[in-house]
Amino acid sequence: MNRDAIVIGISGILFGLIVGWILGSQMTAPPPAPAAAATAAAAPPEPAPPPLDVERAADLERRAKAQPADAAVRVQLANLYYDARRFDLAIPWYEAALAIDAWNVNASTDLAISYYYTNQIDRALAQIDKSLAVDPRHVKSLLNQGIIRFGKEDRRGAAESWEKVVAIAPDSDEARMARQGLDGLKSGHGGGGAESGRRGAGGGQ
Repeated sequence: MNRDAIVIGISGILFGLIVGWILGSQMTAPPPAPAAAATAAAAPPEPAPPPLDVERAADLERRAKAQPADAAVRVQLANLYYDARRFDLAIPWYEAALAIDAWNVNASTDLAISYYYTNQIDRALAQIDKSLAVDPRHVKSLLNQGIIRFGKEDRRGAAESWEKVVAIAPDSDEARMARQGLDGLKSGHGGGGAESGRRGAGGGQ
């Protein structure tokens, strides 16, 4: 599964595209067409989630109960719920996996995204901080940190996160998305990069 294969467009008007990337990046559906940061066009509809494979979920739950020290099976189960957009069910399994293997940065960031989608924004940011404590250069974590900060109207913080993505992995898909975010901040606030974010910051950590 390609968890990074979607394009995001960024502006205040198109905020739905920004948060949509968090979920859409986990799906196998083709990415939506890119949107200019300042356009007022509506965001393309998100693809429907795959139906929850109830039998597989039940099998993984049985395996998890039989193997209390197996972090991988818990991540598999959490991912299954995540992909079906059952974030409420994914959260406890990501938490259980991380209680066994706290160094799994991908699971940690997926947990943060699950918190975000269940309106636990501060917990989402705190979990991203844990991901970055494990790997400060993890570009998926940094990209999502910027998206969540933008959702809190912390434009300065969003810019700082996205600038790190560009600096660490300038040729990556994450950097391309981060540049779109930075362009959106620039067009929305009349300045560039972190300076634009400083003028537009409203919330923050």
